[in-house]
Amino acid sequence: MRDALVAAAFRLFLERGYEQTTVDDIVALAGVGRRSFFRYFPSKEDVVFPDHERCLADMTAFLAAGPDDDEPVRRVCDAARLVLRMYAENPTFSVQRYRLTKRVPGLRAYELSVVWRYERALAEYLRGRFAGRRDGTLRADVIAAAVVAAHNNALRSWLRSDGRDDAEAAVDHALGHVQAAFGAAPVPAALPPADGDPEDVVVVVARRGAPLWRVVQELESVRGRG
Repeated sequence: MRDALVAAAFRLFLERGYEQTTVDDIVALAGVGRRSFFRYFPSKEDVVFPDHERCLADMTAFLAAGPDDDEPVRRVCDAARLVLRMYAENPTFSVQRYRLTKRVPGLRAYELSVVWRYERALAEYLRGRFAGRRDGTLRADVIAAAVVAAHNNALRSWLRSDGRDDAEAAVDHALGHVQAAFGAAPVPAALPPADGDPEDVVVVVARRGAPLWRVVQELESVRGRG
């Protein structure tokens, strides 16, 4: 029933336009009553975004299930990929919705409210992980916003290609910038000293709070000059 209502709604939106289509039109085409429609969708706007409630619940559960030793920035990046997979499950529908929301200001505003809920879920998880740290709340909110911005940039690029490009590759590339800027980079294994050379001791002075990846970058730079 739910899928039939979505299919009927989008058929009418494409044929008549969103503003010209009423809930009565949708239920008539689907062959159900108004009560059936509102059992699944609180409003006409909700039928355009039928999968976001499920996806938001999946994201929240995924974040809550993460182990305490999981790197938090990597975890929120992986959570954002759940949204991408939801779009990629049905490229035709996702592209149609993208075109529709571009034409209807009210739907764009509704979509922004949905995006904000995803960002809030990421930020709440990060606030818990960064609790007790200096500027922990600020860092959580900044990273959550960066993840959403990177994900949406890649997602829109894929939608503009009519779903033909590689969505996962685009999102991986975009989220890689977030991971590089805010995540904890793994420390590379120490290289053995060259034959006959004594082991060197390198001291690097870094600002308090500098991200680990920047410290590692400086170490590699010093090694390269040696």
